[in-house]
Order: sequence, then structure tokens, then C-alpha cells
Amino acid sequence: MLHIRYRSLVAATLAIATLAIATLAVATLVAPDLGAQDTPESAKAKLDVLWAQMQDSVRIIAKGTDAVVGVAIMDLTDHRAFYLNADATYPTASTIKIAVLAELYRQNATAGAPGAKLSDIYVMDAKDVVAGSDIMGGLTPGVTRITNRDLATMMIAVSDNSATNVLIDRVGMDKVNSWLDGLGLKNTRLRRRMMDVKAAQAGHENTATPHEFVTLLEMLHTGDVLGKPGTDDFFKMLATGKMSYIPRLLPEGVRTANKPGDLDAVRNDAGIVFVPNRPFAIAIMTTFGRDHAEQELAIARITRAAWSYFDRVGKSSALGRIVK
Repeated sequence: MLHIRYRSLVAATLAIATLAIATLAVATLVAPDLGAQDTPESAKAKLDVLWAQMQDSVRIIAKGTDAVVGVAIMDLTDHRAFYLNADATYPTASTIKIAVLAELYRQNATAGAPGAKLSDIYVMDAKDVVAGSDIMGGLTPGVTRITNRDLATMMIAVSDNSATNVLIDRVGMDKVNSWLDGLGLKNTRLRRRMMDVKAAQAGHENTATPHEFVTLLEMLHTGDVLGKPGTDDFFKMLATGKMSYIPRLLPEGVRTANKPGDLDAVRNDAGIVFVPNRPFAIAIMTTFGRDHAEQELAIARITRAAWSYFDRVGKSSALGRIVK
């Protein structure tokens, strides 16, 4: 009788233990892990989906435009990049002024060395005036004194061609190209002054590729080229308010530092869009266009598609939730 009771007790204990283990197993399967976080692989997979959506949008916009469209977009946080017809060479129009401005700031940053400085004085000379010079053309020859910084402001804000030519002469066309060579940018070239039609007709065109433009902007953004104070001042100058295409469809308050360029059949824009927590460099170059308004709108729409990606990533958690 005692053995029977013992066996019953053991059986009951085993049954209880088995039930407890089974209950724990089920709870483990169905209960959420409140401490779980997204894995790096999972987070990247979601970003890959958004990135692919952006690329599809850009391709659709470019395909719907009658011009030849080149696009380069670079994430300045993780350096992921998207390129579409981005290694072809395009005429730059006034977008080449980014390189002129950068060389001016590079020479200014070299303390004690010869070269142009932002504070150097220029006295207005009537012979320097060319077409597309609404500001310089209104200054008083032999009287008005301005600095290279003032000339740079006119070059960026209103794309004044006379101010640009004075700066090209002061920094040196050969030095601009030598510096670009040193950066490995072989197709970005300043070959003529602004409005030099004869030089353009002779094939001496200012050129670049979208790929090289975003590479240049990335290098400048790191601060290694100009140092931190010079970098901040450079992008502040490049962000001077202007009529351009990159910011056209962006929400009010989004900071951009860019330079557009226009010629017959050509519309370009390149710069950095300072999305909070996720800035990106972008260069869009279009040529052989019949409809300038369409080219300009395409640049704006492509930028908006890129901004949509970077804005969502910049303000979201790894799981995609926007936490304010």
C-alpha cells in the first residue's frame, strides 16, 4: 500500500513538472520580448527598401524628361550613393562656380602662403563687365571698393559673371584645375571665363560629371580641405539665398547650399541638402533639353524624391517610428 502511494506521489509530481515546462515553453513562444531591439541586419533591410523606392522614383522622373539626365546622390552619413548616367560629362554652366568658390576658400585657408584671400580688395574696373552682371554693372568704376568675399557673394547669390571672372583671374584657372586634379576629379574642368563665347565655340567648355560634383561636395563637407571654420563659412556662402531648382519643392526651412547653372538646352544644380541628422549631397545635370521648364521641374522633383528618403531616415528610429 505504501509503494502504491509513493508511486502515485511521484507520478503527480512529474505531471505537475511537465505541465509547468510546457506552460513555460508556450509562454516563451507567444510572449513578446519587451527588451528586444531591431538587429543591424533588419534595420539595414528596411533602409534598403526605402533606398530602392527612391531610386525607382528618380529613374521614373528622369525617363519622363526629354533631356539627357545625370544624377548623383550621396548619403553623407553612411556614404551610400546612387548614380544614374553620373559618369558622363556635361556642360556645367554656372555650377562650375562651386569649384571657383572652393579654390578661393582653399587659398584663403592657407595662412602665410601666397594666394587670394577673402579680404583682398578689388576696385571696380569697367573693362571687367560682361553680360549677366546685374550687380557689377551697376557699380562705379574707379570708385567702388569691395572684397573678394563680396565678389564671391555676388557670384553665388545672383551668379554675377563679371564677379566670377575677376575671381577666376585672382585665384588662377590653372590652380583651380590643378587642385581638382589632385582630388582625382579629372572631368571637372574650368576651361574658360564666363561669357567667353569664342572659347566655347572652340570647344573650351566648362565640364563636370554628377559623380565628381558629389565627390567634391563630400570632400569639402568633411572639413579636411578647408578646416572647420573655413568649411562652415564656405557652406554658409553657398547657402546664400538664390533662385535655384534643388530647393524648389522642399518644405520651407530645409537648408540647402547649392549652385544652379543655365545654358541653352542645359539646366543643372548641385549642392548639399542639410536634412537634420541625415545631410546628403546631390548633383543633377541635364542637357539636350528642349523644354527648360521641364528640365528645371525634373531637378526639383528628383531632389524631393531624395529628400523624402533622407527626411524619414533622419527623424525615425531603427524600427521606423518617428519619436518626437
